[in-house]
Amino acid sequence: MLSYKKKTILVTGGAGFVGSNLVRALRNDGADVFVLDNLSTGYIDEVVGSQGVVIGEVRDINSLVPVRPDYVFHLGEYSRVEQSFDDIDIVFEANLNSIYSVLKFCRDRSSKLIYAGSSTKFGDGGDTKFQSPYALTKSINTEIVQTFCSWFGMEYAITYFYNVYGQREIATGKYSTVVANFLNLVRSGAKLLPVVRPGTQIRNFTHVSDIVEGLKLVALSGRGDGYGIGSDDAVSILELVEMLGCTPELIPERRGNRISASVNTGKTKALGWLPRRRLQDYIKEEISKC
Repeated sequence: MLSYKKKTILVTGGAGFVGSNLVRALRNDGADVFVLDNLSTGYIDEVVGSQGVVIGEVRDINSLVPVRPDYVFHLGEYSRVEQSFDDIDIVFEANLNSIYSVLKFCRDRSSKLIYAGSSTKFGDGGDTKFQSPYALTKSINTEIVQTFCSWFGMEYAITYFYNVYGQREIATGKYSTVVANFLNLVRSGAKLLPVVRPGTQIRNFTHVSDIVEGLKLVALSGRGDGYGIGSDDAVSILELVEMLGCTPELIPERRGNRISASVNTGKTKALGWLPRRRLQDYIKEEISKC
């Protein structure tokens, strides 16, 4: 049976939402896990133990990280759609200007790279990969990863997440995600929830534990591109508001906001992965705590 026991692993962005959940799971599996994070959205206390945590920029990975990992999970990129227009300098620096450093690190240390692409690449029939700085840079990076790794015979796998929610999700501020933001508002007594027009946007909300299990499996057994990790359940934003027992308050449309995205999970399911958690159940659990 494939195992992470005694494996050395680096997680960029390991103090963030998905990264911290992944780090905890890998350490529970017996792996020796190192984290590189600039703490722009993550926190040191989100990572189990501080040993092996390096604070710094991904572009400096080659000088900051002294180990030779078996696997590198590269999650440390900018990851918001609508806000990426205002943060365009950060987006290009964190995404396009850092990917070569990660690829060089993996090549020189013979590490397998697991790259977190973006499902915006598949939005509205593929049109949305050009509709925001975030979507554009993430789409370009998947091509850079594939090409660079083919040049040098490197092992890699590219994954795609679908609207992750769950423990340690960002609930406030401009980087908050919709499920956590709505739950935070409900807990504060809100009955009206702000919904970007038209509200019929479809999302395949996927629990972070399912994302983590998919990442672990793809790292061990996946090869190449196309490993979508997403729930089979499609839910509109208006339906999410209804689940929360609230009324939608429609607000103006925003640039880059896709209507839907195809869920390409076939290659991941072929490895034995299946989503286990349902959004409806999670919402009920969280509401019961209010």
